Amino acid sequence: MKPIQSLIVFLAVFGLSNSAFAKSVDLQLTMKGYNGDGAYVAVYLMDANGRLVQTLAVEGRKKKYQKHLRDWKRANRSLRFDGKTGASLHKNRSRNFLVTIDDKYIDSNHFIHIDTSVEDKRDVPSDVVVPLTQQGIGQAVSGKGYVKSFVYRF
Repeated sequence: MKPIQSLIVFLAVFGLSNSAFAKSVDLQLTMKGYNGDGAYVAVYLMDANGRLVQTLAVEGRKKKYQKHLRDWKRANRSLRFDGKTGASLHKNRSRNFLVTIDDKYIDSNHFIHIDTSVEDKRDVPSDVVVPLTQQGIGQAVSGKGYVKSFVYRF
């Protein structure tokens, strides 16, 4: 085989395999009934050492309020992110996010965190912390603040 053909085969195999090692993950977040405005929410993936791996979604577009998502902000000092953004989440509402997460983070001591904050109310850093595992698929988790339930599915 000629060198150029070898290179094309190599790139085809490894290029396709990189995308094959990621999963589409459906995240479903339901807010509690609370008094106040819409909540700002950050959904992100952390490793066991508390390092930010990936920001999956941020709800609430005004950057000046995103600083109240304290654990996420501490991990992501620049407030830059690679996830999706949208309007703030309101009480008793659900939101689904479809994100892509690399397979290497599943069952490998990585955690999905959710920070929440409501204007003129308390901030709830790490409102939800759940390990990203095969066993956790479809298991509803309650938050300690504004999150009524959180579920992820592959």
